[in-house]
Parts: sequence; structure tokens; C-alpha cells
Amino acid sequence: MRDLATAADIAARLDRLPASRGVWRLIGLISLGGCFEYYDLFMTAYVAPGLFAAGIFHPGAKGLFGLTDQAAFAAATFAGLYVGTIVFSQVADRFGRRAIFTGSLVWYCVATLVMAVQSTAVGIDIWRLVAGVGIGVELVTIDTYVVELAPRAIRGRALALNQAVQFLAVPVVACACWALIPRAPFGIAGWRWVMIAGAAGALVVWAIRAKVPESPRWLAIHGRGADADRILAALEAEIAAETGEALPPPSAAPAHDEGRGAFAELFRPPYLGRTTMLSVFNIAQTIGFYGFGNWLPSLLAAQGASVTKSLAWSFIIAFAYPVAPFLFSGLADRVERKWQIVAAALGTAGLGLLFGRASGPVALIALGVAITLSNNLLSFAFHTYQAELFPTRLRARAVGFVYSWSRLSTVFTSFMIAFFLREGGTRGVVAFIAAAMGVVVLTIAVFGPRTGGIGLERISRD
Repeated sequence: MRDLATAADIAARLDRLPASRGVWRLIGLISLGGCFEYYDLFMTAYVAPGLFAAGIFHPGAKGLFGLTDQAAFAAATFAGLYVGTIVFSQVADRFGRRAIFTGSLVWYCVATLVMAVQSTAVGIDIWRLVAGVGIGVELVTIDTYVVELAPRAIRGRALALNQAVQFLAVPVVACACWALIPRAPFGIAGWRWVMIAGAAGALVVWAIRAKVPESPRWLAIHGRGADADRILAALEAEIAAETGEALPPPSAAPAHDEGRGAFAELFRPPYLGRTTMLSVFNIAQTIGFYGFGNWLPSLLAAQGASVTKSLAWSFIIAFAYPVAPFLFSGLADRVERKWQIVAAALGTAGLGLLFGRASGPVALIALGVAITLSNNLLSFAFHTYQAELFPTRLRARAVGFVYSWSRLSTVFTSFMIAFFLREGGTRGVVAFIAAAMGVVVLTIAVFGPRTGGIGLERISRD
């Protein structure tokens, strides 16, 4: 039976924890697991030139809906992400963050390994869709996991660290594609090695799983207060030993109405407005983030770069991914979350328009880095923000539902970007991205509530 007083006490004890090695270690381990997810996700952009070179993908309007095979590949990725977030994200609310974190990682690693042995565009797209389902579940679970483990004073920095570690995978996959795609080590095509390397994540997941506990918040609201207390007491003892002093007493325990949440709650006050606002936001934000990230080599090629140069320049730009969260982490808990999102969207829009008019490697790389920095501020700010706005009892399914709109959006925008690239070149694509960022600015600035420095339970209640 649920003990709401215990759940409230667990929340209060978590929120008073200081920033410490013990807390950062847990966030770092979860984030390390997410590295493989980001490797697999961003592989969509970087591996495509190898599939064209191998004759599996074809240039021109020969793919699905009369567009390129790359558009179909990206659409399959995000169709899988959509299914994972909308259909299966709720399993983390039912079975726990830790179990689903592990299971979904193994799922998409195995699917990617199968994809690596395919020899047709259809086969690759099918297994890309299957892998995308696991990636979609993992994305939602990691956001939920990190937000629930992090004390309220460092939630922004916790997600910044999470994204920085995960985004280390982007230059890795870019480098792997740059080094391997033009070659065939041991007679095996380089693009296959890139996929096999991503699937290797399944080999390290068990070591990570053994060192990361279940979310005490989740345990407490599911009637497992003793387990939650045991995990939290061990963490408190570790922090006390590290700091050499007793922890401060918890603040008054917040009012708690947790339990098994119903999906219908998302469409009733106080959550209806948040659900609507975040759904519209996610439809628009993904156009800027993945519209640039997943099409970067193609955008550079449209600006006159060869395949080899576009991969090399993309590799350089990719180093901005893990750097950006560290650069902005100092602002993460000092500037209100909604205004971080607004500023980042404005930056992506303005810089994107400049990118469309640039020429020459220095200007293209510099603007590519600047857009990536802006997109990554947007990313870690909104991943924190949308997970903060819902209660623990339905946090995973709520984040999964609103986030699923970004996946569905990308299925269609993959084809739209291919259309704009074909008809208007890079300028057409960046104008489309800038318009989407305008929607982001209006949605969050006008309708987004404040969350900075507020306890999760209070945010979900107000």
C-alpha cells in the first residue's frame, strides 16, 4: 500500500542533497548509457553518404514519395522514435526507470546489429524503424531518471552534464564515418563497421546497470518505501563521508498526491495546458534541431563541398555537441528555464539564415558550430523543462506523449526538408527552420510556466 508521507519525505530528502561526487556519479553513469543512444541516433546523418557510395541508397527522387532514400531513412528512424515514445514510454512508469533504461538499450543495440548486415534500402529502413522504437523509450526514460535523482538546486546542471556526456557520441560517430566509410576493413564495408560499433553498447550496459539504483521517488510512490529509504540512506551516508559533515535537515515535506497516474490526467487541468503547449513546442523544435543535425553533410554538400569534405567539416562541427552543455551549464540553474529555450530558438533561427548565405569552409564551419551550440542549449533546457512539468506518477508517459509529437513531426519534416533542399537549396531549408523556431519562441514565451529552483512536487501541483 502507498505511504504518501514516506513519498513526501523521500522527495524532501532528495531535494536537500548538495552537489557532490555521489550525485554526479549517478548522473554520469546514466548519461554514459545514453551515449550509445545518441551514437545510434546521430548515425542517421553521418552514415548516409556511405550507403549512397555502396549503391544501397540512390541519389535523386527515387525513394519513398518520390524523394531521396536518405529522407526515407530519416523518416524510418523517427517513425520508430514516435512509436517508442507514444506507445511504450509508459512502461517506465509501471516497471521502473532502471529496468526500462536497461531493456531499451539492449533492444536498439540488437536491432542496429541486425541492420548492419542488411543489403537493401528496404531492409535497412525496416530495422532502423525497429531500433528507433528502443531509442524512443530510452530517451524518455533517461530524462525522467535524471530529473528524479537530481536535487532541485542542480536539475539544470544535471541535465547539462547528461547531455554533455551523451553528446560525446556525436563526434565519435562523425569520426567513425569519416575514417571508415571510404574504406572496407577486412573486406567489410565501412558503413557496416559504424553500425556494429554502435551495437557494442549492449556489452557495457550490464556494468552500468549494476551501479545505478532505481529512482527513490518511483519506489516510494509504488509502495516500496523501505527500498527507497535504503537507497537514499546509502547515498546520504556517502555524501556525508565525502563532505565530512552532517547533511542539513530536509525542508518541510511537500504535499503529495502520488500513485498510479492515468493517461487521461494529461487532458484535465492543471496538465491540459502544459500538454498542449509542449506538444506544439515539440512539433516545431525538432525541425530546427534535427533538421540541421541530421542533414548537415547534405547541407554542406549543397553549399559546394564534396562528400569527403562534407564529412570532414561535419566531424569538426560535431565537437560542439559535447562542449555546448559545459559552456552553458553555469546558466542552467541561474536563468529561468523557459527563457533559455526562447534565447536558444532565436539563436538557431538567426544563425541558420546566415548559414544559408555563407560560402567557404571557415564561414560554414564557424556558423555550423554556432548553430550546434544554440541547438544544444535548447536541447538540455527543454529536456529538463518538460520533465519538470508533470508529477512522478505519470512523468514518463507524459514526457513520452508530448515528446512523441517531435518524432511524428520529424517523420514528415524529413520529407519536407528533402523537398526544400531540392527546390530551394540550403537557403530554403534554413528559412523553413527559422519559421519553426519562431513558433517555439511564441509558444514558450507566452504559455510556458516558470520552474527554476522549484521542487518537482510543487511544480506538478501548482
